[in-house]
Amino acid sequence: MKPFVLLATRAEDVPADEEYELFLRGTGLDERDLVRIRLEAGPMPHLDLDELSGIFVGGGPFNASDPPERKSAVQRRVEAEFASLLDEVVARDFPFLGACYGVGTVGAHQGAIIDDRYAEKIGVVPVTLSEAGAADPLLAGLPQTFNAFVGHKEAIRELPGSATLLGSSPTCPVQVFRVGSNVYATQFHPELDLEGIQVRIRAYASYGYFAEGELELTLAAAARAVVSEPSRMLRTFVELHAR
Repeated sequence: MKPFVLLATRAEDVPADEEYELFLRGTGLDERDLVRIRLEAGPMPHLDLDELSGIFVGGGPFNASDPPERKSAVQRRVEAEFASLLDEVVARDFPFLGACYGVGTVGAHQGAIIDDRYAEKIGVVPVTLSEAGAADPLLAGLPQTFNAFVGHKEAIRELPGSATLLGSSPTCPVQVFRVGSNVYATQFHPELDLEGIQVRIRAYASYGYFAEGELELTLAAAARAVVSEPSRMLRTFVELHAR
C-alpha cells in the first residue's frame, strides 16, 4: 500500500505526539503507512501524489483570518506551502482530509469567508448532516446528528460555490464540507477522544481558547457528552483511498 501523510503544525511535543497517536489509532494505520511531517519544524518536502494514497491535516495554532502583520514567518511559509499543494490536490481531486486546520487551508484556498463570527469554545457540539452529507461516502454510517469535539477561534462564515456543505452545528454553520469528490475539511476534530481533548485543554490552557480560571469547567464540559462517531471518518477515508 502506498502511504498516507499527516501534515502537522503543532509546535508543542506533547499535543503533537498525542495527535499523531490519535490519527494512527483512528485510521488503523501504523507509522510506516501514516508518515508524519511536522511543518512547524521545517519546510514541507515535495510530495509526489502518485506515490501517496492520501493526505491528512491535523489541527494547529494558525488562524487564516489573522491580519498579515500578526502572522509569524513560519505561519506565512506554511500557508504558502499549503496553497501550492492544494493547487495540485484540488486540480487532481486527490484524497485530502483536513481536520480543523482544514478550514484554514482548504477554505482559504477556495476563497471562503473566514472570520471569528462562529468561533466555538473547546467543548462538544452536535453536528447535523446536510442532505449531501447524509449521502456522502466519507460520512456513510454516521447518524444524522452526532457529537463532536470543537475548539476554534475562527470559522467559515460563507462557503464558496466550489464547496458542498456536508454538516453544521447550531453555533457554527460550516462543520464539514467537500470540494470535488475527494477533498474534505472539518471544523470539528474527528481524531479526538476524551483523553485526547483533555491533553489539549491542558496544553493550550493559556492560548485563549477559554477564559483564565476556566480550566476545570472546560475539562468538565468536554466530558459531559459521549463522542464516539467522528473517528469513523478516518478509517473510512483509508478504506476508500488506500491503493
